[in-house]
Amino acid sequence: MRKPFVTVALLALLAGCVTTPPTVGEHAPSLEDEQAEEAYQSVLEKYSGRKEIYDGFNTRVFAGVTLQTPAFREARVRRRAAFQVLPANKVEQLLAEERTAAAEVHEFFLGVHLNDYRYGGFDLKTSIWRLALVTPAGEVTPTRIIRVGRVNLDTRAYYPYTDVFWTGWKVQFPTTLSNGQPVIPPGTKQVTFRMASALGKAEMTMAAE
Repeated sequence: MRKPFVTVALLALLAGCVTTPPTVGEHAPSLEDEQAEEAYQSVLEKYSGRKEIYDGFNTRVFAGVTLQTPAFREARVRRRAAFQVLPANKVEQLLAEERTAAAEVHEFFLGVHLNDYRYGGFDLKTSIWRLALVTPAGEVTPTRIIRVGRVNLDTRAYYPYTDVFWTGWKVQFPTTLSNGQPVIPPGTKQVTFRMASALGKAEMTMAAE
């Protein structure tokens, strides 16, 4: 009579073992100023989304993505300034560069952990993945995908949802549609980053402003 209960318990345990990516090594760096740390984490949470793709009880993909809005770019620069003790003129230079970049493209940082590395070539023409930015105006595909590389402690200082076995990418989308209309219309509250393939689909939603 106890066998069904044992079976269910075992399945639940197995399922629980794959709901988070493997965590190894050191914790992600954080600021000594607790208020500054909480403020950054709040901004990061607002403009980020996370999702997993499962095959039964096995996890195929862990993914996290952050929209590089002007507000997030400023928070990231000021966090870097705090870590590196940057002078004020350097901070202003970086902020100006970030404002220019934000006006040119809608960029996301994408962090991914795949159980099978063969499926991780997002920048390849033969990639199995289709990436898209979905907004109230429609959807667009990337104009450029750049492999940042294997995640390290510096990466995790800004994107702590990643870990050692993750890979980082920059995914850039156009700011206007073919008809000249903005991809993210004024007043848009949320947008969705979609990655889809035969392995499954992950849709990650975050604030747009």
